[in-house]
Amino acid sequence: MPPQPLTPLRRFGRGLGHLGFVLLLALGMAWTATALYIQLHGWVQIAAWVALGFAVPAVLTLRFGKRRLGWLGFAIVALAVAGWYMTIHPRQVRDWAPDVAHGVWGVVEGDQVTLNNVRNFDWTSDAEASARWESRSYDLSKLETVDMITSTWGDPNIAHLIVSFGFQGGNHVAFSVEIRKEKGEGFSSIGGFFRQFELVLIAADEADVVKVRTNFRGEDVHLFPVKLDAAQRRALLLRYIAFGNQLAAAPVFYNTVTANCASTVYSLVQVIKPDMPLDSRLLFSGQLPEYIDELGGLPGDMPMDQRRKLAAISALAQTWQAGQDFSALIRGQ
Repeated sequence: MPPQPLTPLRRFGRGLGHLGFVLLLALGMAWTATALYIQLHGWVQIAAWVALGFAVPAVLTLRFGKRRLGWLGFAIVALAVAGWYMTIHPRQVRDWAPDVAHGVWGVVEGDQVTLNNVRNFDWTSDAEASARWESRSYDLSKLETVDMITSTWGDPNIAHLIVSFGFQGGNHVAFSVEIRKEKGEGFSSIGGFFRQFELVLIAADEADVVKVRTNFRGEDVHLFPVKLDAAQRRALLLRYIAFGNQLAAAPVFYNTVTANCASTVYSLVQVIKPDMPLDSRLLFSGQLPEYIDELGGLPGDMPMDQRRKLAAISALAQTWQAGQDFSALIRGQ
């Protein structure tokens, strides 16, 4: 019996199926090629292997009309790529860049906290510094302030976030969630989606982690006091210490969206505000002050443009001279 001609509806359905297959094939090839390039490097060899891997299901489906075999071939290739990708694990030991060579970890005994690997670099340029890693002790009963510090370097909607804790007597310790680069490695937002970097929590002196941004990298830095009571300040600091200890025990990958400086802080802040709503400004981190202000987290009542003007510290920081208390200077003290 001769084959029956396809109805318009069946032709449409088959065409739609082919289109969906082609789109999935193209996305799969693009994702696989990028992942292989990030992890292995060498575009020519990678392109050849990816093209070969996806060619079989494409030919079966589009040339010979073997849709089921084509989808099966696509599934086999996808599972092989996924299996390879799951073998990529974060590591504690690599040839790290000096500024992320150590992550902070701490010991809490009642009100006494000892932080190990507190960074206190003496920067001489935007990339060079005399390295110092210290152990420092703090009294939780003397914890007085929490400040949110944002730093932008181009797009004002994208900022790096630092959270600083202040104690009686003027001591401050600042926490910065960062990518853990290897020596000679540069940041890549694309690479951040493909397990290129581990995550590290840096605890540092403000004269290190803030001053390098204001005085050497020329970034636009703002300091916003955050309105928290004593119990909330304590809970937040303890959560940071616990996070540092978790990373010391089991490394994790940085992710450009789900595990960056802002989204990680969001998860930490939930210890004091479990119902903290998700917001697009967690991605556009330069707008975080507006987000926190709407939640009632900034003290006083004033327009945001006025807050930002008062919070700007880069010009003030650049007046710093040797021997000055940097933390007091940027707070106008």
